[in-house]
Amino acid sequence: MCTGQCARFVGLSLITLSLVCIVANALLLVPNGETTWTNTDKLSLQVWLMAGFFGGGLMVLCPGIAAVRAGGKGCCGAGCCGNRCRMLRSVFCSALGMIGAIYCLSVSGTGLRDGPKCLLKDGSWDTPFKKTEESYLFNRTLWDLCQEPPNVVTWHVTLFSLLLAASCLELVLCGVQVVNAAVGVLCGDCRKKVGPRA
Repeated sequence: MCTGQCARFVGLSLITLSLVCIVANALLLVPNGETTWTNTDKLSLQVWLMAGFFGGGLMVLCPGIAAVRAGGKGCCGAGCCGNRCRMLRSVFCSALGMIGAIYCLSVSGTGLRDGPKCLLKDGSWDTPFKKTEESYLFNRTLWDLCQEPPNVVTWHVTLFSLLLAASCLELVLCGVQVVNAAVGVLCGDCRKKVGPRA
């Protein structure tokens, strides 16, 4: 597979993953699909850090688009050496995407470890799973500590797991594109040039 085709495949994959992250982060703001609990007192810090929107979303969308453009045909300006300038731009954008993916990965991992903020039996809003000795992820009986929002633990675990998996893939793909684009800058695009039509 030549550098242009690889860039296009990676770019389309990154665009898809970034949209998944944005949607997952938006859903985290509405526990159980309801806006009743959408305020700063009733959502965890990791939800408000918007790692899926900014890190895994917008910061990865940029290198995705750059990679698709780097894999496109044609020249990026008069006198330009093939797609090398697009590939060079893609190297820097992909490095930025790696930073965004790492941000999303770390916030999602912390959010998954700490668990959701929820209403406890004593009427207070807190993150009860931060204080438990064993992980709530492997002990579903602990999930009964949360009274409201309904199904908040399932909602939280599912969406943060999705963000975690997507950001891992984004990190790998951005790393692949950094290497691929660097090869494209040094060696050029391996696609055959089509001569002028008669």
